[in-house]
Amino acid sequence: MNTHSMSVLGLTSTEEDIYRHFLRNPGTPEHEAHGVFPPDRESGVRAIARLRELWLLHGDDQSTWAMDPLVAVPRLAGEQLDTAHRTMRQLVDVRPILGSLRSDGPASGTGFPGEGAALCRLEDLRQVRARVSQLAFGARSEVLATEPYDALSPENAAYAQHLDLGRLSKGVRVRVLVRGTALADPGTLDRLRHLHLGGAAVRVADELSELILVYDRHAALVPIDARDTGRGALYTEESGLVSSLVGLFERLWAAATDFAGLVAADTGQLARLTDTQRLVLTVMCAASKDETGAREARMSLRTYRRHISDVLRLLGACNRAQAALLARERGWV
Repeated sequence: MNTHSMSVLGLTSTEEDIYRHFLRNPGTPEHEAHGVFPPDRESGVRAIARLRELWLLHGDDQSTWAMDPLVAVPRLAGEQLDTAHRTMRQLVDVRPILGSLRSDGPASGTGFPGEGAALCRLEDLRQVRARVSQLAFGARSEVLATEPYDALSPENAAYAQHLDLGRLSKGVRVRVLVRGTALADPGTLDRLRHLHLGGAAVRVADELSELILVYDRHAALVPIDARDTGRGALYTEESGLVSSLVGLFERLWAAATDFAGLVAADTGQLARLTDTQRLVLTVMCAASKDETGAREARMSLRTYRRHISDVLRLLGACNRAQAALLARERGWV
């Protein structure tokens, strides 16, 4: 492909030749450009008319100038990008085309797979990745996501594509909920920090088991099996189901802790614990038995011990005594 050609900017070869003629010969009469006309003179006349419509030529028949390329090229490029963007968005959502074609088919047709169903099963992770990419590119206003895992596995990464901020248009608001223990994984913590710096709103929940993706409050994805996300996802556009998932997300969001308050902006390292983790750590340092600590923290013994395990991992401690020492050194208790 000729990278010097203006065809990528939407001009024909004749239009480009005429534009270049007036760049080389500013202020000359229009008829002097006939030397670069093609054998079909009518196409040359049309080319000059179009160049004037595009404001690439100005002046009159006796004295014509070409617009400065420093002005013309960026403007034409922007117009081509806008056109391409609109076309790509239409290609992302081909349902109107499918619906139109279906209406022209036999009345007793079988329809398209998944169309009109409350839930569509995507049992191949490649399908999940493709749908997530499609939804991310087509998002116009908002992406909601929960990530109930301690670190990204290959299967989890299929869902995490929704947070590729480079795929999202400007103005798309991204809100992400993560589990507190995810902050103990350096790679995950670094990823969350970059999301935060990129403009995403990130919050940390003490209790999080739901994996949810919602796009523009119109479409949603949840795993077929929450315990094994590798089995694929359920996709829905049914308004009642999507609204319920949005409501669940908002309740979890309201109870979560702001990521920016937990992580130091300069180092990206964990700066403090969530309120529940701090409570458990404080009780652990004071209570001699787990049963006593669980009662004081007003939670089940199993939940109490799980939080202790999470705190040990966040602190990088081998045992409770070391955790208490590290917590005091950091001023967490």
